[in-house]
Amino acid sequence: MRETRRKPDWLKVRLPNTPEFNRVRAVLADLQLHSVCQEARCPNIAECFHSGTATFLILGDICTRNCGYCNVRRGTPAPLDEEEPERIAAAVKTLGLSYAVITSVTRDDLPDGGAKIFASCIKNLRRDVPGCKVEVLIPDLQGNWNALDVIMEVQPDVINHNMEVVKRLFPSLRPRGNYQISLELLKRIRESQGKIVSKSGFMIGFGEGWNDILDLLRDVAAVGCERLTIGQYQQPKRELWPVKKYYHPDEFETLKRIASQTGFKHVESGPLVRSSYHAARASKKE
Repeated sequence: MRETRRKPDWLKVRLPNTPEFNRVRAVLADLQLHSVCQEARCPNIAECFHSGTATFLILGDICTRNCGYCNVRRGTPAPLDEEEPERIAAAVKTLGLSYAVITSVTRDDLPDGGAKIFASCIKNLRRDVPGCKVEVLIPDLQGNWNALDVIMEVQPDVINHNMEVVKRLFPSLRPRGNYQISLELLKRIRESQGKIVSKSGFMIGFGEGWNDILDLLRDVAAVGCERLTIGQYQQPKRELWPVKKYYHPDEFETLKRIASQTGFKHVESGPLVRSSYHAARASKKE
């Protein structure tokens, strides 16, 4: 599949060549860590690296699923790296971060989906970088609620699970995902006994209609999700799902207003927004 639509000016960004940007990249390389900023070709890599932040990608860089929009490699992952949590903590400490975001590829080959490694990362950060807030962006864990409990028990500040796409396009774009399981996961985070903030996000531009978007907003709000990100899909490879529409920034502002009225406490909505965009700013506001 090919993208035939010309990318509008507001989506064009250039990578900087600054000491701040190169420092983050060097630390990740030195500690043999992956960043979703690089693996998924996030459009905000320039802004985030330049400001000295990064979203760490754990459990390797090979995903077991085949989502139609994702640039992360798929196939058979390598064995678990039990020392990865230690290196994540070392990177956060070296970079002097006060807010760390940790996500992963989807590991359906693991009985717990990698929950144990997520928990180890959180515990190591609490020990080695006290005061640093921790947000985790987790897969659906195939509906393994015991695995979700393992992550919730160590009390990250925020648990994010992205819906990614509207319900109507879920089977086509996320064939190994499940819309209801994703909603149930968000509901369980919100209903946990701790003070964990629930968060989700999705992209638009796949061919959804306006009513599809509004239905998704209502569904995610109904399970008590507190924070939300909405961004523009950009086709990272020619063989992936084509962009059907580039939404104007004014349309994203409209969606932000609607989402806020629907009940979300914090909404980031814009063409370049991705799931960890301005994550630290959201925490400071609440």
